[in-house]
Amino acid sequence: MAQLSDEQRMMRQSCRDFVDDVVLPFVKQNWKQEWSMEPEGRLPASILDSADKIGIRTLGVPEEFGGVELEKGTEVATFAMISEEIARGDSGLADKLVQNWKVSVLLRQLAPRPLQEKWFKRLVDDPQFLLAHCLTEPRGASDRWLPYNVPEAAMQTKAVKTDGGWIVNGRKQFISNGYDAGLYVVYANTNPKVGMQQGTSSFLVPRDTKGFSVARCNETLGCRYMNNGEVAFEDMFVPDDHVLAEGDALGKAGVYFRPGKIIQAAKNLGVGVRAFEATSEYVQNYVQGGRILIKHQAVALRLADMAVRIEAVRSLLERASAAVDADAPDAEVLCNMAKVFASEEMMKVTQHAVELHGGNGMMLDFGIEKLFRDAAIFLHMDATVDISKMKIVKNLFPQTAGKYAGPE
Repeated sequence: MAQLSDEQRMMRQSCRDFVDDVVLPFVKQNWKQEWSMEPEGRLPASILDSADKIGIRTLGVPEEFGGVELEKGTEVATFAMISEEIARGDSGLADKLVQNWKVSVLLRQLAPRPLQEKWFKRLVDDPQFLLAHCLTEPRGASDRWLPYNVPEAAMQTKAVKTDGGWIVNGRKQFISNGYDAGLYVVYANTNPKVGMQQGTSSFLVPRDTKGFSVARCNETLGCRYMNNGEVAFEDMFVPDDHVLAEGDALGKAGVYFRPGKIIQAAKNLGVGVRAFEATSEYVQNYVQGGRILIKHQAVALRLADMAVRIEAVRSLLERASAAVDADAPDAEVLCNMAKVFASEEMMKVTQHAVELHGGNGMMLDFGIEKLFRDAAIFLHMDATVDISKMKIVKNLFPQTAGKYAGPE
C-alpha cells in the first residue's frame, strides 16, 4: 500500500509479526487440526487471545467502548491492509476477525445506544466473542447482491409484527461465524407486498434468544478455521428495541457491504501473497534436472506471472479502497471489480503454486494445497463471480442492463 501513515505502518508490522510468530507456525505444525470434525476445537483460543493483544480484534468499535477506531478517511484501506496480512497466515482466521469489524461498523451506525453499550462491551471484554451477519438463505444467496427488487424475490425468512416486537421464522445458511457467534444481525422480509429494497428489515439477535438455534457447522473445502454455519428461527421473538432498520435494511447496510467487498479482495490477495512467498522460496532451493528450479525457464515464467497478477490486484484494490473511503460515485462498481478480479487472479496464482511444487503441492502436510483450497472459496464468498459481474454491468449501464428477475 502506498503512502502509509506511521500508525498504519505500525499496525501492518504488528500483524506481520503476529502471522510469522504465531499463525504460520500453528498452521504448519497442526495441519491435521484443520480437518477436525469437532468445530469447537479447530482453532485454539490462544490465537484469538494473541490477536486481541495486538489490538486487531475490535477494529471499528468506538473508542469510548474500548475498541480501536481507525482514521475515517482511510478506514476501509486500513481494513484491507490488515485483512491481507492476517490472510497471509490463514484466511479462515482473517474471516473470523473481519466479521467482527464489519458488523461493528454496522452496529455503530444503526444500533440504539443502549445496545451499543451492552454488546460492544461484551465484544471488547471477551476475546472469543464473535459476530455474524445473516443474509444468505437456502433459497436465496448471491441474487441478494443484485438485488432483485421485486416481491417474488423476497427473503424466505419472515418477521411479523406483534405486541412489543416481532416474531421471526426462517433459516439462514453459509453464515460466516454462524456456528459459534454470540450475536447475529438477521435480515427478514417484513412487507411481502413490496420489493426487497423496501420490505427487508434487520434485527439484532443474541445467541441465547428463545427460538434461535444453530442447525449445523458447514464443512467447507477451504477457510476451515472459520466455522461457517446454518442457523434457524422458530417463532423467535425480537423486541422492538432490537430492530436495526425497518423496511430499508438493505440500503442502510451499505456501510457493511462495500467495505466487505474490499476486505474479501484483500483476504484473497493475502492468500496469493503467501502462495508466492512459499513458491519463491521453494523454487530457489529445490533441485531438479541438475539445477535449482528457478533456473528452468518454464518455472521462471510462471513465477513472473504470479508476481504480475498479485501487483495488478493490489493496484485495483488500492484504487477501490480509496473510492469506498471517499464515498466516490464509482465506489460501488470498483469494489465489485476488485472482489471479482482478486478471486479470479489469486485462483490462478495458487494454481501456479501447486504446480510449481510438483508432487509436494498435493501433500496435505506441505501446506500448498491448502492455499489453493482457500483461494477457491473466494469465488463464492460475498456473491459468486458471475453475479458480481452482473452487478458491475448494472452499475455501468443502469438504463439498459437486464433486470434478471421478475416482470420486465
